[in-house]
Amino acid sequence: MRSYKSPPLTPPARPVTLAAVLTLLLALLAVPLTAAPAQAAPPGSKDVIANLFTWNWDSVSAECTNVLGPAGYGGVQVSPPQDSLKRSGVHSWWELYQPAAYDIAGRLGNRARFQAMVQACHAAGVKVYADAVINHMTGQGATSYGGKSFTKYTYPGTYSSPDFHYYPAACGNSDNTIHDADYAGSANNVQRCELVGLADLDTGASYVRSRIAAYLNDLISLGVDGFRVDAVKHMSPADLSAIYGQVTGSPYIFQEVIYGAGEAVQPSQYTGLGDVMDFQYGRYLKQKFEGNISELQTFGASWGGMQPSAKAVTFVTNHDTERNGSTLTYKSGATYTLANIFQLAWNHGTPQIYDGFTFTDNDASPPSDGNGYVTAANCSGWTCLHRDSAINGMVGFRNAVRGTSVANWSAPSSSVIAFSRGSTGWVAINNGTGSHTGAFSTGLAAGTYANLTGGGTVTVNSGGTATVTVPPKAAVAIRVGGTPPPSTSIATSFNADVTTSWGQNVFVVGNVPELGSWAPASAVPLSSATYPIWRATVNLPAGTAIQYKYIKKNSDGSVTWESDPNRAFTTPSTGTATRNDTWR
Repeated sequence: MRSYKSPPLTPPARPVTLAAVLTLLLALLAVPLTAAPAQAAPPGSKDVIANLFTWNWDSVSAECTNVLGPAGYGGVQVSPPQDSLKRSGVHSWWELYQPAAYDIAGRLGNRARFQAMVQACHAAGVKVYADAVINHMTGQGATSYGGKSFTKYTYPGTYSSPDFHYYPAACGNSDNTIHDADYAGSANNVQRCELVGLADLDTGASYVRSRIAAYLNDLISLGVDGFRVDAVKHMSPADLSAIYGQVTGSPYIFQEVIYGAGEAVQPSQYTGLGDVMDFQYGRYLKQKFEGNISELQTFGASWGGMQPSAKAVTFVTNHDTERNGSTLTYKSGATYTLANIFQLAWNHGTPQIYDGFTFTDNDASPPSDGNGYVTAANCSGWTCLHRDSAINGMVGFRNAVRGTSVANWSAPSSSVIAFSRGSTGWVAINNGTGSHTGAFSTGLAAGTYANLTGGGTVTVNSGGTATVTVPPKAAVAIRVGGTPPPSTSIATSFNADVTTSWGQNVFVVGNVPELGSWAPASAVPLSSATYPIWRATVNLPAGTAIQYKYIKKNSDGSVTWESDPNRAFTTPSTGTATRNDTWR
């Protein structure tokens, strides 16, 4: 985790005494050398986790009840619930990652709403995993959403100056911060210096360990089933072992340890404590889905930096990587959806489907009121991939094929792949710009199966072969016993023949929130990769009358609208839709 932001700070001077050095050495000698038992993968037959980044508790409750439970998701990851830094006038997403206290009184809702959310998700058959920020506190003194006052190293009732690594002088850098060079050469500095100016907790101290464990146990008492532990590479395995050892029950633990080739701190150092987030997974998918997906046949732990399947929590993107360009994002359109379909079909790791909010500024706030409290996630301003009917069809596919191996691999081109999962499911993915028709060995018994990703059926003959047409930037998936879920959205491809001048870009805007509600500033950008055809795929509500137009945005910020009348069509109740238009 390297996306936090805070103003430059100069820590107060404090002399390094012999007593302080001896205290540090004794603390290090007292560190337990045995790791806590490894945590198992999420129990049960449903392991897909929806990551609802910065969704407030009431919205998560509704989503568990109405979408996640019925679709077959096994868990939901929620954002850090603790009280956090509240700045004046601006409320970036990363405020949530600067804890001010361990009360549940933050910008996503209070303790009562959090507990109600956990209960609602459990009633829907969905486990709750909380993002736990335990490496550090804030990078500046101010007030919190819960009304607390604090300074960088003083949090009344929680921590005081001696509870931070700065005060035992544990950091090897004179400015007390982690430098880029430290990642390659100094595990001590990575784990004991301050990450972008955030007050680094002395997780080797018994009081700090017990205080962190008390916070995690409090969440468990409210029904939380596990934790995504933030910034784990910035804490030593021995410190985490001691903390986890004080946690009650057997929560599922998965840890953020960003892989870097040759770095001093590696994910493998933490797999004895729990699962780890596999950052290489999303990096490789971006590379292949922007290049040659036929090279994914061997995708897995043998690829450099990837983790063993049993220890990996995978993702196509997350809140950090969608902002640093290392992975595909919702801005990648249909390619992003296809990569998520592949993730759910493939047999590596525990998959996450990520859903945050749309943004143009990397530091932007999620949709919120004037005081920074996050408002309802109604999919206007939110990406909502987990509501996509194709994705939900693949969640059911994932649950059905669990425990089977990849077989019947086929790659008729660099843009088209197909494979089965044992004799239970089969999928074909077309990442190209034109349809592909072919005969595929599916591994399934003869019969007619519903296409889980876009409507229609697939007929498999007595030899297990099916002749299938896969539309461009789409997938076809079938499974034993599979019926497509009710469509809540329709993947709609807009293909506009538009001639532009240098500096102009083309957008589509329309009467629904997904098309910007006629606001040019919220219009959907089209890709010029196949110029003069500008393309984008947008998830629109099913069975809805849509009106839209294309606009050109000029380099000076002005907007040119195409002529009247508005274009119009009605999205189908299932399947996909395509609009082929010429600028007028």
